[in-house]
Amino acid sequence: MDGMFFDNGQVLIRTVTVGLLAYICLVAFLRLSGRRTLSKMNAFDLVVTVALGSTFATILLNKDVSLAQGALAMALLIGLQFIVTWTSVRVGWVRRLVTGEPALLFHHGQFLRSAMRAARVTEDEVRSAIRAAGIETVANVAAVVLETDGSFSVVREERSEGESSLARVGRPDAP
Repeated sequence: MDGMFFDNGQVLIRTVTVGLLAYICLVAFLRLSGRRTLSKMNAFDLVVTVALGSTFATILLNKDVSLAQGALAMALLIGLQFIVTWTSVRVGWVRRLVTGEPALLFHHGQFLRSAMRAARVTEDEVRSAIRAAGIETVANVAAVVLETDGSFSVVREERSEGESSLARVGRPDAP
């Protein structure tokens, strides 16, 4: 039972000191990397965010990992994310590899079953997105698209004035 609740004051002081300094490093790195790092996440961004959290926790709790090593690991993760996102903005195949492409799931009254199966989306989820967009019936929907961030975009059927509107609905189980 010795050390179960408290080892010594030095361990606590180390945790507070390293935690504060690691937090300052993380915030500084995130600010330097730009707004894209903190934007709405796709699957790639989620992985980097989880890795950053894991790295931060390791710096705090593992006395075998120095602050310098942890800061370098965080800088490396953020730097790699910056390179990938910078490249994906400029190179189409990299963008498709990292973020994927939107999937058309419903088009003018028809559920596109093969696209829904490939995206692992049910008809009930599409109908739910339509309701969340404030549309009463599928007859009033031109299209439903599953976006690369996991949200649904619902496009209303054109109105008599020739208007069309777009509503984005978040997907709760999206990465």
